[in-house]
Amino acid sequence: MFPTVRMRRLRELKLLKETRVSTDDLILPVFIDENIEGETKKPIDSMPGQYRFSIEGAVKEVSEARSLGIKSVLLFGIPRKKDETGSEAFNTEGVIQRAVRKLKEEVENVVIITDLCLCEYTTHGHCGLVDVDAGSGHVLNDPTLEVLGKIAVSQAEAGADIVAPSGMMDGMVKAIRENLDDDSFTDTAIMSYAAKYNSALYGPFREAADSGYQFGDRSGYQMDVSNAREALREVELDIEEAADIVMVKPAIFYLDIISKVRARFDVPLAAYSVSGEYSMIAAASEKGYLDRGEIVMEGLTAIKRAGADLIITYFAKEVAKALSCCI
Repeated sequence: MFPTVRMRRLRELKLLKETRVSTDDLILPVFIDENIEGETKKPIDSMPGQYRFSIEGAVKEVSEARSLGIKSVLLFGIPRKKDETGSEAFNTEGVIQRAVRKLKEEVENVVIITDLCLCEYTTHGHCGLVDVDAGSGHVLNDPTLEVLGKIAVSQAEAGADIVAPSGMMDGMVKAIRENLDDDSFTDTAIMSYAAKYNSALYGPFREAADSGYQFGDRSGYQMDVSNAREALREVELDIEEAADIVMVKPAIFYLDIISKVRARFDVPLAAYSVSGEYSMIAAASEKGYLDRGEIVMEGLTAIKRAGADLIITYFAKEVAKALSCCI
């Protein structure tokens, strides 16, 4: 008890950090746009400092990230053409498939994760096939599973190390695992967007990935923001279906969910610090309301402290640079 016990002693010495963020924890999202040629890049207005890249530009971006110590990237594709069924998503010459092959040729020792969804590839912008004939706009779960399996195999054939289904379709992990195994891609891992909420924080991403929906919303398949017990059930089901890594998305507003998942399940856990989180920090720091470097590290530390093993963040490169200065 005080005065014998003084908690400030070690604080003054700046010892014993309980939680540390390292480059090993970070996954960098990369947007690859088939409409961009050469090594040029296109700024994303709602995410200052972020870009869409051509395939060649993506190689340069990933090479730089790897030189900073970032070991993994998450790829999103924007195709040149879209249709009702998102057929470009499983085209062997699609934007992501070609990008993965190029990255494997040009960049050493990088773990390539491919987002596995239909929203960037469909004209309607939803994450599954839609019952257009009925006029309801209802997203069809079971027929979508067959398409997700085809996408997974095409991405694995291209060389993806991990596929990341993000559409929140029931049974998606099981369907993908079966398709991968049937085609002898037993070593291709699955990182499931297991607890993905219907969040308002995705707005900037829809500009970045050209994935805005044309009607309705995604509340029929993404989770209600008020639900916590449902998240645990979703995670449990994905683990039972053989997910290798589970994910909570978004991150900073959902630290309680990350903590609950970590307490309940002993599996690798990722958290996605989403576009809205990035844009809020970028805007506030640009105005001088917050110190960008400090608030970014505080946010990522909070995500790690809550229990995440991996953090998908648009700040990955600048954090890696900052960490390298402190070694």
